[in-house]
Amino acid sequence: MKIGIVGLGLIGGSLGLDLRSQGHEVLGVSRRERTCEIAVARGAVDDAGVELALLADTDLIFVCTPIASLRSTVAELIPKISPDTVLTDVGSVKASVVQEITPLWHNFVGGHPMAGTAESGIESALHGLFAGNPYVLTPTEATPEAAIALLESILRPLQVKLHYCRPEDHDRAVAWISHLPVMASASLIAACESDKATLELAQLLASSGFRDTSRVGGGNPELGVMMARYNKSELVRSLYAYREQLNHLLHLIEQDNWEALEAVLQQTQQARPNYLKP
Repeated sequence: MKIGIVGLGLIGGSLGLDLRSQGHEVLGVSRRERTCEIAVARGAVDDAGVELALLADTDLIFVCTPIASLRSTVAELIPKISPDTVLTDVGSVKASVVQEITPLWHNFVGGHPMAGTAESGIESALHGLFAGNPYVLTPTEATPEAAIALLESILRPLQVKLHYCRPEDHDRAVAWISHLPVMASASLIAACESDKATLELAQLLASSGFRDTSRVGGGNPELGVMMARYNKSELVRSLYAYREQLNHLLHLIEQDNWEALEAVLQQTQQARPNYLKP
């Protein structure tokens, strides 16, 4: 199958590597010629360029641009592609995306691969990035069954764990397990940076615990802003709930209530595996 990718960063490049390994012809589009050259050299695409017209004959297009430019990209694509072409995105917010794009293109299926690294750019693209990880599709009642089936047939060989839900339910869930952790992790780093007296020693002593809890807070700032901007209501809701839990722990510690603190930590210890199911 001939597949297009708009946006050759970590996600777009990694998709290209995996799709080509499955025998598909992959064409890529990026704003920068240099990115196109690297994508071809790395084997992420068969050919690449800066013009969307390159994707005129594709059967399926993954739009991997930032959420802010998704609508304009699709609007620019529409005159250049066949009405049968299926479009999908990879954005971490779905309700606003589906509301904007569905009226423009009937063959659109909202998508979100739940995978990534702290790195960005085509240089960071990885083969097998999505294998074993959730890949969420958010079709609506208006989404053609044939479009969903086509996308499924492309994704399943990548060994992803396909999940289906309403766009609104997706946004509420990822606010808890993706968007809130970014803000909490960033706050952790910022708090450490504020203690100038022991900053150098803290940096020297930081090991696996700090590395694990700070990873997503040290990721791509543009993605973090997009999460907050386009999933604002659900992220704010989760941040208020998180702040309440922090205040509760703070109160227990200030009151020397070690028994109650241990009970909370026992509950969280028991609950954590439920979020890490194989």
